Amino acid sequence: MASLTAHLLPPLLLQDRKTLFRTYPKLPVSYTGGRQNCAVCVKATSDSSESSTSLSIVKSVRHVWDKSDEDRVGLIGLGFAAIVALWTSTNLISVIDKLPIIPNVLEIIGILFFSWFIYRYLLFKPDREELFEIINKSLSQIFG
Repeated sequence: MASLTAHLLPPLLLQDRKTLFRTYPKLPVSYTGGRQNCAVCVKATSDSSESSTSLSIVKSVRHVWDKSDEDRVGLIGLGFAAIVALWTSTNLISVIDKLPIIPNVLEIIGILFFSWFIYRYLLFKPDREELFEIINKSLSQIFG
């Protein structure tokens, strides 16, 4: 949870070339008006489950790590291979991007594929339902 209070002067919105920010934990939004000084308090809260999702991922990784004593070398090797593959693909993409005509051709191919995908799967309702069925079928095959 974060909170922020800004004191703004009406003529220049600045005082001595510095803004005045300080935490204000009391009210979500408040206004104290006056001719000299104006204070606005904004409190940001988050109700999303993003932190709980990341915690569950960390817990599942710890569970797999603790469960597999003999596979730790394999897991470390797999992680190292993933890092090397990411580094290699990043360098390959940067080299291809430096070639004079290839990026423009790839951009045109991407635009054409995107247009085809919209026409094929998203433009009409039966096609959207078919795409939804394909996605559900793939997810059921992956997750069992």
